[in-house]
Amino acid sequence: MLTIWGRTNSSNVQKVMWAVSELGLQVNRIDAGGVFGLVHTAGYLAKNPNGLVPTLEEDDGFVLWESNSILRYLGDAYDPNGVIRPPDIRTRAIASQWIDWDLNVLWPAHGVAFMGLIRTPEHQRDEGAIQASLDKTTDALRLVEAHLSRNRFMAGDAFSYGDIPIGIIARRYRKLYPARPLMPNFDRWFEQISNRKGFQVGVGSVPIT
Repeated sequence: MLTIWGRTNSSNVQKVMWAVSELGLQVNRIDAGGVFGLVHTAGYLAKNPNGLVPTLEEDDGFVLWESNSILRYLGDAYDPNGVIRPPDIRTRAIASQWIDWDLNVLWPAHGVAFMGLIRTPEHQRDEGAIQASLDKTTDALRLVEAHLSRNRFMAGDAFSYGDIPIGIIARRYRKLYPARPLMPNFDRWFEQISNRKGFQVGVGSVPIT
């Protein structure tokens, strides 16, 4: 059985839990990080020297950290039917491209707004920085909107692990920015992915905290 170390309200842990739910895998998840601590203990640091979550561990001792690497590994190791890992190499490359785009563009744009609105007391918030972050997130998602005007999902006609990281940030953005500009293709896509059981189990059922 797989063991996943990490707290459920971490977006990076949610990526992994969404994926394992899509794949129907049984996992043992252990709370770690945030209020649960553990990540700076010698035992955990021996697995993940970054002291971050998530960390994947298999029964034979194999350990892997970095959520995007874990997504790809789950696809390679546990997805013979192409549930999240596109069978076609080019489609798979496009899915991987969007995973990396989320890490390098979307999350940096959105992180300040999320931390400011969710994890900072109201009297300590920098409202200007928060709005700038929401505007940057909107600009990034306009690119997604344009892409989804030509594609049903991020990698083409079928759901893939390329949708997972963006879907998690999209949920937070929609919640935190009710006055966001209209993006019909983005909204259509989000409705499709948020109705998936994997999203509902691994993401939608977890409070944004």
